[in-house]
Amino acid sequence: MKARPSYSQPKGVMLDLDRHVRTQWFLEDRFGMFIHWGAFSVHARGEWARSWEQLSMQDYQPYVDGFTPDSFDAEAWADIAVAAGMKYAVLTAKHHDGFCLFDTAETSYSTMNNGFGRDVVAEFVEAFRRRGLKVGLYFSLIDWSHPDYPAFDDAHHPHRADPAFEGRSHDFDRYLDFMHAQIRELATNYGQLDLMWFDFSYDDLSGEVWRAAELVEMVRGLQPGILIDNRLEANGGSFGSIVTDEPSAWAGDFVSPEQLIPTDGIRDVRGRLVPWESCITLNNHWSHFGGDDAYKSSRTLIRKLVEIVSKGGNLLLNVGPLPDGRIDPREAQILAEVGSWLTEHGESIYRTGIAGLPKPEWGYYTRRDDTLYAHVLEQPIGPLALTGVDPDRIAALELDGREIQRAESWLIEAYPDVAFVSFGDGDPSFTYPLPDDTDTVVTVRLTAEGAGTR
Repeated sequence: MKARPSYSQPKGVMLDLDRHVRTQWFLEDRFGMFIHWGAFSVHARGEWARSWEQLSMQDYQPYVDGFTPDSFDAEAWADIAVAAGMKYAVLTAKHHDGFCLFDTAETSYSTMNNGFGRDVVAEFVEAFRRRGLKVGLYFSLIDWSHPDYPAFDDAHHPHRADPAFEGRSHDFDRYLDFMHAQIRELATNYGQLDLMWFDFSYDDLSGEVWRAAELVEMVRGLQPGILIDNRLEANGGSFGSIVTDEPSAWAGDFVSPEQLIPTDGIRDVRGRLVPWESCITLNNHWSHFGGDDAYKSSRTLIRKLVEIVSKGGNLLLNVGPLPDGRIDPREAQILAEVGSWLTEHGESIYRTGIAGLPKPEWGYYTRRDDTLYAHVLEQPIGPLALTGVDPDRIAALELDGREIQRAESWLIEAYPDVAFVSFGDGDPSFTYPLPDDTDTVVTVRLTAEGAGTR
């Protein structure tokens, strides 16, 4: 086996200083759709099934042959994303199994040659762009279908423990040429791309082992405004050098934690905010998985979206379309419910972020300029205390589009430095149900210097 090359970052290569410009839309849009779909959807036991079950290419081939989704309609997908209030979407152009959803000259292992005969990526990009959504492509740095990708003793390869693969030679440079050529195709053939979502680095396969500086330079040359995640040197549980004083040339533009929400957002070693995006599944699997009915409720997802935005992050919420190409009606219904809430309260999510105030016990704050949004998740006893907000800086309070007054009661006289609001029209000392049990949003308009806390 040919050894994997060992690299260090070339001298003089520096992180692009325009990252804050490139990520502006990302920090405003806040909510996107992740789409995991491919031959593994037919298998219905996960996109990692070839690895988990150590399936050979021959064993896996029936699922490739069976991936002829005659109900696939990218327009319908885009409509669901719009109805959900999502602003961008990322599709798995190629996952670890190596099967491609795009027209590639580098391999016949694609939807163009398995009997389906359609370029899924092209249809996806066109449909989502038509509705004003930004588009991104997921691309696996791993490829279990390629003969030059290391197999025996690799941590994840389906043939990692197969004696028939022990001692086989691999030309890793030839694999990298193939990988770079496919990424060049994606960055060249589909018009403007807003995001490239690479996945993932592990063990000694990280950074310049992927010829990452060359790869980033090529992608940015073809797509100058594109965002790149941090997984050329990291995985879903690590940050990489983006949070250090000396980020690498391939550190990426944002951090991509997986299936969790960071405890307090993500900052670099100097305490500066770093763009980040939690990617989270609707149930417990990324792709269609038979029998997984553990769907998160729209109530949970709305609250988690609020939490993420309050910490300066984005939510990339995943769908796993059915083998025939339809998004599961259960998933579509949950997304529609999230979208219904965002229709009423999207102002408190889009173009907002960290409020710069202590987290209140009853929920979260988000903020845009001199407007605070109090996301009330817990019913208060009596009136609600807008803790952390200087009451002298409050210009107006609004609830459901109408102005409301601060609560006045002898019971709160002991707290002159705290503003209170009541959710009922009667005695402000009474306890009233929250107008929205999922998330009641109180809009707090501040005076121009209204950043003060108490």
